[in-house]
Amino acid sequence: MATVDVIKCCMDSIRQISDEIRDAIIYLDAGCTESFEYVGAFSLFLELGAHAICSLEKMSPLDKVVDWNLTSGPAKKIVVITSRLLSDAHRYILRCLSAFQTLCSCAIFTCISETGHSTYPESPLGPDAYREYESLLVQDYEELARKFLMNSSHTGESIVKENTPAKDEGWSQLTTCEEEPFNFSSVASAQNSYEDSVIDRTEDVRKKLKVSVHHFPLVLCPFSPRFFVLPSEGSVAEAYLSTEHDNSISFGLPPISTGTTADGEDVPPGATLTAQFLYHLAAKMDLKLEIFSLGDVSKTVGKLLTDMSSLYDVGRRKRSAGLLLIDRTLDLLTPCCHGDSLVDQMFSSLPHRERMASLSQSKSSQSQVKLGPAYLQRSPLTVQIPLNNFLRGDISSSYNFQLVESIEAFLRGWNSRDSTSQMVELVNFRSKLSGEMPSQDFQSDLLCGSFVSTENFHGTPYLEAILERRTKDGAVLIKKWLQESLRQENISLNAKIRPGSASKSDLQTMVKALAKSQSLLAKNKGIIQLAVAALSALDESHSAKWDAFSSAEKILNVNAGDTSQSLAAQISDLINKSALVSSQGNNKMDAQRGLLTLQDALLLTVVGYILAGENFPSSGTVGPFSWQEEQFMKEAIVDAIVENPTVAKLKFLKGLTQDLEANFNRKSEEKNEDLSNTESIDFDDDDWGSWGDEDSGKDKRKEQVYDDMQLKLELRDRVANLFKFFHKLSSLKKNVSFREWSQALSKFNDDPYSNKGLLYKVLSRVLDKHEVPGLEYHSSTVGRLFKSGFGRFGLGQAKPSLADHDVILVFVVGGINGVEVREAQEALSESSRPEVELILGGTTFLTPKDMFELLLGDHCCV
Repeated sequence: MATVDVIKCCMDSIRQISDEIRDAIIYLDAGCTESFEYVGAFSLFLELGAHAICSLEKMSPLDKVVDWNLTSGPAKKIVVITSRLLSDAHRYILRCLSAFQTLCSCAIFTCISETGHSTYPESPLGPDAYREYESLLVQDYEELARKFLMNSSHTGESIVKENTPAKDEGWSQLTTCEEEPFNFSSVASAQNSYEDSVIDRTEDVRKKLKVSVHHFPLVLCPFSPRFFVLPSEGSVAEAYLSTEHDNSISFGLPPISTGTTADGEDVPPGATLTAQFLYHLAAKMDLKLEIFSLGDVSKTVGKLLTDMSSLYDVGRRKRSAGLLLIDRTLDLLTPCCHGDSLVDQMFSSLPHRERMASLSQSKSSQSQVKLGPAYLQRSPLTVQIPLNNFLRGDISSSYNFQLVESIEAFLRGWNSRDSTSQMVELVNFRSKLSGEMPSQDFQSDLLCGSFVSTENFHGTPYLEAILERRTKDGAVLIKKWLQESLRQENISLNAKIRPGSASKSDLQTMVKALAKSQSLLAKNKGIIQLAVAALSALDESHSAKWDAFSSAEKILNVNAGDTSQSLAAQISDLINKSALVSSQGNNKMDAQRGLLTLQDALLLTVVGYILAGENFPSSGTVGPFSWQEEQFMKEAIVDAIVENPTVAKLKFLKGLTQDLEANFNRKSEEKNEDLSNTESIDFDDDDWGSWGDEDSGKDKRKEQVYDDMQLKLELRDRVANLFKFFHKLSSLKKNVSFREWSQALSKFNDDPYSNKGLLYKVLSRVLDKHEVPGLEYHSSTVGRLFKSGFGRFGLGQAKPSLADHDVILVFVVGGINGVEVREAQEALSESSRPEVELILGGTTFLTPKDMFELLLGDHCCV
């Protein structure tokens, strides 16, 4: 039986639309670009006959001449693949249509189904969404064409303008499919005549343009054949998972589980779109799902999935699989902590691509859904591996010069009239690269890399192997891959490589040797990129802070096993130290020394409160700490913010940051004035006459003291609200299912799960066929029929077990991290059924920085 492979399934889905791809220009939005980069699909698009692959948001008139196949004629069709709602992508699709002279066909593929469009609050489309959008797009296309043609006819301007207004961008090149430009010379002078002519030509445009909308569900980012997350800028990942109510902690995370599922309008859009995605993913992979869920939002997703199943799925020959849905909120500790995972450290240390300025984000800033934000801004998954930082030398400079010369030659051949200013910029750029100005920044822009999961080493995907290993083991594995590549290229090293552990100097020496020429760099770029990413993660500027976080988290864990007083004292100490560091140090130097800022201390406070809720659920009347213990922590945070207002631009301080900064600056000025006055004391006789003015100075000081008190009182109120939020986090484990879970774990004498995350614990119990408290099974259509109808005749079916399936798909609603992927593989290898095919997925890939943004940033519910 064939193994389940997410990457292969995505590639097969692309091949199924090969007829549309052939001879077309492919436009991908940011989410699809991110997805197909991880899939490794760009070469497949070209193999299937695509003219070019371009960015939807950054569409350029030059796209139509960038063609790898010189024998093909002008492009007469485009294909748009989007990970967003059609309403969000509409503006960009319309701009693409207006930019081409020979366009006859436009095929649009969206990963959001018609049901998803009709149920999403922000979407204007109904149940027949695709057909509605086809009509609306053609209407808007006609309207823009009519507006442009009428304006051009009225003013007598040429169809080709030198400067086209932004609102009519691309329409300056509008022509018919016969490649003949619109001719306005025959337009009559009378108003009615040219209006009739414009209408006729607009109708001609409509007849020649064929628009079709299709569903393309497999837009995901596979790190390996069995682990994937959703694109960061796709509608599914950006849809909010929680509305603003008492149990919400973040719009990007499920609410605290209470045992009740949302119904009707209370279902968050993120749950609906996630259910739609999983349903179509299973259909594409020919899997028949038995659905299990843990957590309120997961139960809602499971219910939606069950409702989508039908009797038609019963007769089809599909492979049975178990789907386990888990709420991220059930375990916030694991993604908040800095665990032992090389992949997590890579994604935390490497710079990420900037987000596209999309229409959806501007909409979310102008309007909000009634109970929450319309869209979430996830951190992009596309990392930029700084190859130039580790490959400085002749290859970098020669590569850059050749690239500049190629661009220069292209511009000369493209348009000699418009290339003058661009040539000047290239000359300046060349001089900067040649040494007149520091060239490092420019080289970094030209020489960088990213992860591609299908670049293999002896058939083993790099990321798949690294995901299953700890930091040191992963670095050693990369070292072995580099040594093997050097042996294959017959390259000998002058430096001696020590056996055993992989040091930074060893990896850097081998990387430089393997990339000493362009041909070697191109041939071995996959392993070189991974090695440079590991070097970035192991660099002291990042690893020192990561280790400091890890040590602090271990100390908090130890104190949580002692008393609440010791844990509270440790949290206060971390806050006080961070305040001292921020007031004295340089950020870069602090990172290299592993010193933590106030934001870092607040994330550790979150960790401390979650640990306190697990270990001291009844210590305080409201929270896990006593009033005195909590008061010390509050005052420490207040003092830290007053002394360093610029280091804590957080959501709970919104509207107060400027006052805090102004107060801090005024105090600094007063302090400097006092010092200068003290140094220049002069006992002159003339000064004795000014004693009578001291009352005015006292009044001024009273006003300042009053202002300081008002500001500090307001700040204390904000911090008190922050601690109410911390109380929510500490109450995560107080619901019924978690009490049952704790009791179940107490039956094990040695407690093998002490330092493991929830995913490991659940999978260990599932694979060993132990009961998982709170796990709900969602009966299929036929199962409900047997239960309600045929069950009375003794034909009922026993409740299935998740461990009975050979394929288990686990999806974490809210996100997953690298540590959990490694622990899930450990749980599988330690079980009695290591042959089970385990597929892991999540809403997004989470790092501790992402958790900080979700819990204390713009998306939190403080």
